[in-house]
Amino acid sequence: MRYKLLLLTGDNERYRSLLQSCHLPEIEILGDETQHISQANIWLAEPSLAAPLLPHGKHIIWMQSTIAGVDALVKPRQRKDYRLTNVRGIFGPLMSEYLFGYLLAHQREHSIYRSQQAQKIWRPGSFKTLQGQHLLLLGTGNIAKHIAQTAKHFGMHVTGINRGAKPTIGFDDVDTLANLPHYLSQADAIASILPSTPDTRGALNAQTLSLIKPDGILFNLGRGDVLDLDALYLQLKENIHQNAILDVFNQEPLPQHHPIWTLDNVIITPHIAAPSFPEQVVEIFADNYHKLLRGERLSHEVNFERGY
Repeated sequence: MRYKLLLLTGDNERYRSLLQSCHLPEIEILGDETQHISQANIWLAEPSLAAPLLPHGKHIIWMQSTIAGVDALVKPRQRKDYRLTNVRGIFGPLMSEYLFGYLLAHQREHSIYRSQQAQKIWRPGSFKTLQGQHLLLLGTGNIAKHIAQTAKHFGMHVTGINRGAKPTIGFDDVDTLANLPHYLSQADAIASILPSTPDTRGALNAQTLSLIKPDGILFNLGRGDVLDLDALYLQLKENIHQNAILDVFNQEPLPQHHPIWTLDNVIITPHIAAPSFPEQVVEIFADNYHKLLRGERLSHEVNFERGY
């Protein structure tokens, strides 16, 4: 066989079955034995599982990540002598469902009515609509574009933040991260979908968080290290009408001793906003594998210097 494939996932048998149904030519799917790490020249892997084994991958030429986040593989001291691709283009619909599910529940006060139902209380609350509200998206990539498109269906004004303030279809305004403070004070809802880079780490810190509107709602959906979680805890503890929906964290699982667990104006979910399903990952892998055979450029190739 021309290529030998190593699977490093939490569900190797599922991936093996799906790959075998693709009838990929010139490839052998190796077993889980330790010696195969050095033999394989292609890895289909979860970054957290692959990172500690990279020094032993003597023949690796390409790794397909099973997820979008490849932070563990692009750290300064990690090797960069192979091609790395990740999973993109499939998360927009899932992330939109997550964001607007929670945003609409918040706006329509679902939790209040649920509580009133338990007490058999009939008491209409304050009606809030997304129409005319301002959504600030930190990031303007594929996921953010889908969220922006959904937001426009609700009649929202959408501002995007990216590296060069490049105009992007679907956004009313686009600006740079340096001007983030100006928009934080205007936004009704804020969602970070930024990658982890030297420029984005800690972008949401005590200073910037203090600019959020008194009744603003913050979503962190991209990378945990964009947000200073300790600063957010202090911010939300003092501003009880602000809310946060948090799906990603610098340390996962989120340690049980962190005080942010206890806040009533926070919802914590275990990194489930937009999971990558094996069927979707295998489809992307198969497409890239055929491109590899044809000598073409692979889709979703990661720039090691940028980190995404």
